Formats: sequence, C-alpha cells, structure tokens
Amino acid sequence: MGLNFATELADLDMSIENQISVHLQYNCYPPVPSSMVQPCVDAINAVWNEDYFAEIQLPEGVLWRGSNFAPASAIVEGHRLDAWVSEPDYYNFEDEEM
Repeated sequence: MGLNFATELADLDMSIENQISVHLQYNCYPPVPSSMVQPCVDAINAVWNEDYFAEIQLPEGVLWRGSNFAPASAIVEGHRLDAWVSEPDYYNFEDEEM
C-alpha cells in the first residue's frame, strides 16, 4: 500500500473524489473521515495552480493549529496526496543510450 497504491488510484478511471475517498479510508492509518475528501480535492487543485498557501476551509470539528483553515500544502503533505500533485514520471527506454 502507501505511495504505490495511491499512484495506482490516481491513474484509475474514476472521479478524483472517489480516488481520494478510497485513499483516505484504506491507505491512511488511522483512516481519515470522508468529510476531508473535498478539502483534499481543493488542496490538490490549489497546488496544481501553484497556490501552495491557499487557505482551505476544513470541515466542522476539524482544526489545523487551532484554525478552521489550513494551507493547501499542509493538507497535501498531511494526507499524503503526492500521487495527485506530481506529474507522472514516465521513462522512455528507447531514448537511453547503451
């Protein structure tokens, strides 16, 4: 599991919300509540837009350092969302010289 499972999830033909939901429930310990799916998606979108410090609203009852908001980068890091914010690293063997 871990990063390999997350990377496989990110490549599946399903909505990003479903991918993140499965990741949070089955790839995180302890499992993260489904109320965090939308903040995670919002954080991923912010990072793709290079807005790493975008303030993402957290669900009721969830705090980050005493606040109802967390920076996008903290959500991505804290929930191990690297597979959704990194570009695929494809390696072309045909271009390699031997």
